[in-house]
Amino acid sequence: MDESCLNQQADEDVSELAIFTHSHQQGCEKSVTKTLSYFHLHLISDATGETLLAAGRAAAAQYSHARAIEHMYPLIRTEKQLAKILENIDAEPGIVLYTVVDQKLALKIDEACSQMGIPSVSVLEPVLATFQSYLGAPAHRRASAQHVLDAGYFRRIDALNFTMEHDDGQLPPDLEEADIILIGISRTSKTPTSIYLANRGIKTANIPLVLGIPLPEALLHVKKPLVVGLIASAERISHIRQNRMLGTSPGLDTESYTDRINIAQELAYARNICERNNWPVIDVTRRSIEETAAAILALRPRVRSDD
Repeated sequence: MDESCLNQQADEDVSELAIFTHSHQQGCEKSVTKTLSYFHLHLISDATGETLLAAGRAAAAQYSHARAIEHMYPLIRTEKQLAKILENIDAEPGIVLYTVVDQKLALKIDEACSQMGIPSVSVLEPVLATFQSYLGAPAHRRASAQHVLDAGYFRRIDALNFTMEHDDGQLPPDLEEADIILIGISRTSKTPTSIYLANRGIKTANIPLVLGIPLPEALLHVKKPLVVGLIASAERISHIRQNRMLGTSPGLDTESYTDRINIAQELAYARNICERNNWPVIDVTRRSIEETAAAILALRPRVRSDD
Protein backbone atom coordinates (compact mmCIF):
# COMPACT_ATOMS: atom_id res chain seq x y z
CA MET A 1 0.00 0.00 0.00
CA ASP A 2 1.23 3.53 -0.78
CA GLU A 3 2.89 5.08 2.30
CA SER A 4 1.08 8.36 1.70
CA CYS A 5 -2.18 6.56 2.35
CA LEU A 6 -1.13 5.80 5.94
CA ASN A 7 -0.21 9.42 6.69
CA GLN A 8 1.72 8.38 9.80
CA GLN A 9 3.25 11.02 12.04
CA ALA A 10 5.92 8.99 13.84
CA ASP A 11 7.46 11.97 15.65
CA GLU A 12 4.27 12.80 17.51
CA ASP A 13 3.36 10.86 20.66
CA VAL A 14 -0.24 11.99 20.48
CA SER A 15 -1.69 11.53 17.03
CA GLU A 16 -4.62 10.28 15.05
CA LEU A 17 -3.74 7.10 13.28
CA ALA A 18 -5.60 5.92 10.22
CA ILE A 19 -5.07 2.35 10.26
CA PHE A 20 -7.52 -0.34 9.33
CA THR A 21 -8.10 -1.47 5.74
CA HIS A 22 -10.47 -4.13 4.49
CA SER A 23 -8.48 -4.80 1.38
CA HIS A 24 -4.82 -4.18 0.60
CA GLN A 25 -5.41 -4.98 -3.06
CA GLN A 26 -7.93 -2.21 -3.70
CA GLY A 27 -5.52 0.68 -3.06
CA CYS A 28 -6.01 3.85 -1.05
CA GLU A 29 -9.28 4.84 -2.74
CA LYS A 30 -11.16 1.75 -1.62
CA SER A 31 -9.63 1.27 1.82
CA VAL A 32 -11.90 1.65 4.82
CA THR A 33 -10.23 3.51 7.66
CA LYS A 34 -11.02 3.91 11.33
CA THR A 35 -9.47 6.67 13.40
CA LEU A 36 -8.06 5.92 16.83
CA SER A 37 -6.76 8.82 18.90
CA TYR A 38 -4.21 8.63 21.69
CA PHE A 39 -3.82 10.95 24.66
CA HIS A 40 -1.51 11.17 27.66
CA LEU A 41 -3.00 10.37 31.07
CA HIS A 42 -0.81 11.40 34.01
CA LEU A 43 -1.64 9.75 37.36
CA ILE A 44 -0.02 11.22 40.48
CA SER A 45 -0.50 9.46 43.82
CA ASP A 46 0.99 9.73 47.29
CA ALA A 47 0.25 6.02 47.74
CA THR A 48 0.33 3.02 45.40
CA GLY A 49 -1.97 4.60 42.84
CA GLU A 50 -4.36 1.64 42.64
CA THR A 51 -7.45 3.76 43.29
CA LEU A 52 -6.31 6.39 40.82
CA LEU A 53 -5.52 3.87 38.10
CA ALA A 54 -8.94 2.24 38.47
CA ALA A 55 -10.69 5.61 38.23
CA GLY A 56 -8.66 6.68 35.20
CA ARG A 57 -9.28 3.44 33.33
CA ALA A 58 -12.98 3.46 34.17
CA ALA A 59 -13.33 6.93 32.65
CA ALA A 60 -11.12 6.18 29.62
CA ALA A 61 -13.12 3.03 28.88
CA GLN A 62 -16.11 5.20 28.00
CA TYR A 63 -14.31 6.49 24.90
CA SER A 64 -14.04 3.64 22.40
CA HIS A 65 -12.00 5.61 19.83
CA ALA A 66 -9.46 6.98 22.32
CA ARG A 67 -6.61 5.21 24.09
CA ALA A 68 -4.78 6.52 27.13
CA ILE A 69 -1.00 6.47 27.29
CA GLU A 70 -0.69 6.02 31.05
CA HIS A 71 2.05 7.66 33.11
CA MET A 72 1.92 6.44 36.71
CA TYR A 73 3.76 8.33 39.47
CA PRO A 74 3.24 6.54 42.83
CA LEU A 75 4.48 7.52 46.31
CA ILE A 76 4.87 11.22 45.48
CA ARG A 77 5.13 13.09 48.77
CA THR A 78 7.74 15.84 48.34
CA GLU A 79 8.02 19.00 46.24
CA LYS A 80 11.28 17.70 44.77
CA GLN A 81 9.57 14.56 43.50
CA LEU A 82 6.69 16.59 42.13
CA ALA A 83 8.94 19.05 40.28
CA LYS A 84 10.35 16.30 38.07
CA ILE A 85 6.87 14.98 37.33
CA LEU A 86 5.64 18.41 36.29
CA GLU A 87 8.55 18.62 33.84
CA ASN A 88 7.43 15.31 32.32
CA ILE A 89 3.86 16.54 32.06
CA ASP A 90 4.99 19.73 30.38
CA ALA A 91 6.90 17.66 27.82
CA GLU A 92 3.93 15.35 27.18
CA PRO A 93 0.77 17.31 28.09
CA GLY A 94 -2.51 15.54 28.72
CA ILE A 95 -5.08 14.91 31.43
CA VAL A 96 -3.77 14.92 35.01
CA LEU A 97 -5.52 12.97 37.76
CA TYR A 98 -4.16 12.89 41.27
CA THR A 99 -4.79 11.55 44.75
CA VAL A 100 -2.56 13.68 46.96
CA VAL A 101 -3.83 14.54 50.43
CA ASP A 102 -1.11 17.14 51.09
CA GLN A 103 -2.92 20.33 50.13
CA LYS A 104 0.30 22.21 49.34
CA LEU A 105 1.32 19.61 46.79
CA ALA A 106 -2.21 19.51 45.40
CA LEU A 107 -2.16 23.30 44.93
CA LYS A 108 1.17 23.11 43.10
CA ILE A 109 -0.27 20.50 40.72
CA ASP A 110 -3.32 22.63 39.98
CA GLU A 111 -1.29 25.82 39.49
CA ALA A 112 1.25 24.14 37.21
CA CYS A 113 -1.43 22.50 35.10
CA SER A 114 -3.31 25.79 34.82
CA GLN A 115 -0.16 27.47 33.52
CA MET A 116 0.30 24.64 30.99
CA GLY A 117 -3.33 24.94 29.91
CA ILE A 118 -4.19 21.32 30.71
CA PRO A 119 -6.89 19.89 33.03
CA SER A 120 -6.13 18.51 36.48
CA VAL A 121 -8.56 16.72 38.78
CA SER A 122 -8.23 15.69 42.41
CA VAL A 123 -10.06 12.36 42.42
CA LEU A 124 -10.43 12.17 46.21
CA GLU A 125 -11.26 15.79 47.02
CA PRO A 126 -15.00 15.69 46.14
CA VAL A 127 -15.33 12.47 48.16
CA LEU A 128 -13.49 13.95 51.15
CA ALA A 129 -15.67 17.09 50.98
CA THR A 130 -18.81 14.94 51.04
CA PHE A 131 -17.54 12.96 54.04
CA GLN A 132 -16.61 16.18 55.84
CA SER A 133 -20.02 17.70 55.19
CA TYR A 134 -21.87 14.61 56.40
CA LEU A 135 -19.65 13.74 59.36
CA GLY A 136 -19.06 17.32 60.44
CA ALA A 137 -15.31 16.89 60.80
CA PRO A 138 -12.34 17.30 58.44
CA ALA A 139 -10.29 14.33 57.29
CA HIS A 140 -6.90 13.69 58.91
CA ARG A 141 -5.33 13.63 55.41
CA ARG A 142 -2.86 10.80 55.93
CA ALA A 143 -1.10 9.46 52.84
CA SER A 144 -1.71 5.72 52.30
CA ALA A 145 -4.23 5.68 55.14
CA GLN A 146 -6.04 2.83 53.39
CA HIS A 147 -2.89 0.69 53.50
CA VAL A 148 -2.34 0.60 57.27
CA LEU A 149 -1.02 -2.67 58.65
CA ASP A 150 -4.21 -3.64 60.43
CA ALA A 151 -5.91 -7.00 60.87
CA GLY A 152 -7.54 -6.70 57.44
CA TYR A 153 -4.16 -6.23 55.77
CA PHE A 154 -2.69 -9.34 57.37
CA ARG A 155 -5.85 -11.31 56.56
CA ARG A 156 -5.36 -10.47 52.87
CA ILE A 157 -1.70 -11.49 52.98
CA ASP A 158 -2.64 -14.75 54.70
CA ALA A 159 -5.32 -15.39 52.08
CA LEU A 160 -2.88 -14.73 49.23
CA ASN A 161 -0.35 -17.16 50.69
CA PHE A 162 -3.04 -19.79 51.14
CA THR A 163 -4.34 -19.31 47.60
CA MET A 164 -0.91 -19.64 46.01
CA GLU A 165 -0.27 -22.83 48.00
CA HIS A 166 -3.58 -24.27 46.80
CA ASP A 167 -3.42 -23.24 43.14
CA ASP A 168 -4.14 -25.61 40.25
CA GLY A 169 -4.93 -28.72 42.24
CA GLN A 170 -2.27 -28.52 44.95
CA LEU A 171 -3.87 -30.29 47.88
CA PRO A 172 -2.10 -29.78 51.20
CA PRO A 173 -3.90 -31.32 54.18
CA ASP A 174 -5.42 -27.97 55.21
CA LEU A 175 -7.87 -27.73 52.28
CA GLU A 176 -10.72 -27.58 54.80
CA GLU A 177 -9.46 -24.14 55.85
CA ALA A 178 -10.39 -22.66 52.47
CA ASP A 179 -13.31 -20.25 52.34
CA ILE A 180 -13.99 -21.03 48.67
CA ILE A 181 -12.90 -23.82 46.33
CA LEU A 182 -13.21 -23.24 42.59
CA ILE A 183 -13.37 -26.19 40.21
CA GLY A 184 -13.52 -26.31 36.43
CA ILE A 185 -11.85 -27.52 33.28
CA SER A 186 -8.74 -25.84 31.90
CA ARG A 187 -9.09 -22.13 30.97
CA THR A 188 -12.18 -21.24 32.96
CA SER A 189 -10.37 -18.42 34.84
CA LYS A 190 -9.92 -20.35 38.08
CA THR A 191 -6.51 -18.95 39.02
CA PRO A 192 -7.10 -15.24 38.31
CA THR A 193 -10.47 -15.41 40.07
CA SER A 194 -8.82 -17.11 43.06
CA ILE A 195 -6.18 -14.40 43.29
CA TYR A 196 -8.80 -11.66 43.02
CA LEU A 197 -10.76 -13.22 45.88
CA ALA A 198 -7.58 -13.62 47.93
CA ASN A 199 -6.99 -9.89 47.56
CA ARG A 200 -10.33 -9.49 49.30
CA GLY A 201 -9.06 -11.60 52.19
CA ILE A 202 -10.83 -14.79 51.10
CA LYS A 203 -8.83 -18.02 51.19
CA THR A 204 -9.45 -19.65 47.82
CA ALA A 205 -8.27 -22.95 46.40
CA ASN A 206 -8.81 -24.09 42.82
CA ILE A 207 -8.86 -27.60 41.41
CA PRO A 208 -8.85 -28.53 37.70
CA LEU A 209 -11.36 -31.03 36.37
CA VAL A 210 -9.97 -33.48 33.81
CA LEU A 211 -12.28 -35.70 31.79
CA GLY A 212 -12.19 -39.27 33.07
CA ILE A 213 -10.11 -38.51 36.17
CA PRO A 214 -11.94 -38.90 39.51
CA LEU A 215 -12.23 -36.00 41.92
CA PRO A 216 -9.62 -35.79 44.70
CA GLU A 217 -10.84 -37.45 47.88
CA ALA A 218 -9.93 -34.35 49.87
CA LEU A 219 -12.42 -32.31 47.84
CA LEU A 220 -15.24 -34.77 48.42
CA HIS A 221 -14.91 -34.54 52.19
CA VAL A 222 -14.69 -30.77 52.77
CA LYS A 223 -17.43 -29.32 54.97
CA LYS A 224 -16.68 -25.63 55.51
CA PRO A 225 -15.66 -24.30 52.06
CA LEU A 226 -18.13 -23.18 49.43
CA VAL A 227 -17.38 -25.21 46.28
CA VAL A 228 -18.24 -23.49 42.99
CA GLY A 229 -17.94 -24.84 39.46
CA LEU A 230 -16.80 -22.47 36.69
CA ILE A 231 -17.79 -23.14 33.08
CA ALA A 232 -17.70 -21.23 29.79
CA SER A 233 -18.77 -21.78 26.22
CA ALA A 234 -16.77 -24.32 24.22
CA GLU A 235 -16.04 -21.59 21.67
CA ARG A 236 -14.49 -19.27 24.22
CA ILE A 237 -12.43 -22.00 25.87
CA SER A 238 -11.16 -23.21 22.50
CA HIS A 239 -10.17 -19.65 21.57
CA ILE A 240 -8.30 -19.10 24.85
CA ARG A 241 -6.52 -22.44 24.61
CA GLN A 242 -5.40 -21.70 21.04
CA ASN A 243 -3.97 -18.37 22.16
CA ARG A 244 -2.06 -19.93 25.05
CA MET A 245 -0.59 -22.96 23.38
CA LEU A 246 2.96 -21.75 24.12
CA GLY A 247 2.38 -22.42 27.79
CA THR A 248 1.14 -25.98 27.43
CA SER A 249 2.97 -29.04 28.66
CA PRO A 250 5.25 -31.09 26.40
CA GLY A 251 3.48 -34.05 24.83
CA LEU A 252 0.03 -32.44 25.03
CA ASP A 253 -2.35 -33.40 22.23
CA THR A 254 -2.95 -29.82 21.09
CA GLU A 255 -5.53 -30.76 18.47
CA SER A 256 -7.70 -32.52 21.02
CA TYR A 257 -7.03 -29.78 23.59
CA THR A 258 -8.58 -27.10 21.37
CA ASP A 259 -11.26 -29.20 19.67
CA ARG A 260 -14.71 -27.83 20.52
CA ILE A 261 -16.38 -31.23 20.53
CA ASN A 262 -13.90 -32.50 23.11
CA ILE A 263 -14.29 -29.31 25.12
CA ALA A 264 -18.08 -29.76 25.09
CA GLN A 265 -17.57 -33.22 26.57
CA GLU A 266 -15.29 -31.79 29.26
CA LEU A 267 -17.93 -29.18 30.11
CA ALA A 268 -20.65 -31.83 30.32
CA TYR A 269 -18.41 -33.79 32.68
CA ALA A 270 -17.90 -30.71 34.86
CA ARG A 271 -21.63 -29.91 34.97
CA ASN A 272 -22.43 -33.51 35.89
CA ILE A 273 -19.96 -33.45 38.78
CA CYS A 274 -21.43 -30.21 40.14
CA GLU A 275 -24.98 -31.49 39.79
CA ARG A 276 -24.17 -34.74 41.61
CA ASN A 277 -22.59 -32.87 44.50
CA ASN A 278 -25.09 -30.03 44.56
CA TRP A 279 -22.38 -27.45 43.86
CA PRO A 280 -23.43 -24.19 42.19
CA VAL A 281 -22.17 -23.41 38.69
CA ILE A 282 -21.25 -20.01 37.23
CA ASP A 283 -20.86 -19.41 33.50
CA VAL A 284 -17.90 -17.04 33.00
CA THR A 285 -18.25 -16.72 29.22
CA ARG A 286 -19.32 -13.09 29.32
CA ARG A 287 -18.09 -12.16 32.77
CA SER A 288 -15.01 -10.26 33.81
CA ILE A 289 -12.95 -11.58 36.73
CA GLU A 290 -14.56 -8.95 38.97
CA GLU A 291 -18.08 -9.98 37.89
CA THR A 292 -17.30 -13.65 38.43
CA ALA A 293 -15.95 -12.92 41.92
CA ALA A 294 -19.06 -10.88 42.77
CA ALA A 295 -21.30 -13.75 41.65
CA ILE A 296 -19.30 -16.19 43.81
CA LEU A 297 -19.48 -13.94 46.86
CA ALA A 298 -23.24 -13.65 46.42
CA LEU A 299 -23.45 -17.42 46.95
CA ARG A 300 -21.69 -17.36 50.31
CA PRO A 301 -23.77 -18.01 53.41
CA ARG A 302 -24.57 -14.83 55.30
CA VAL A 303 -22.96 -16.19 58.43
CA ARG A 304 -19.58 -15.90 56.64
CA SER A 305 -20.27 -12.67 54.72
CA ASP A 306 -18.04 -10.58 56.99
CA ASP A 307 -15.00 -12.90 56.87
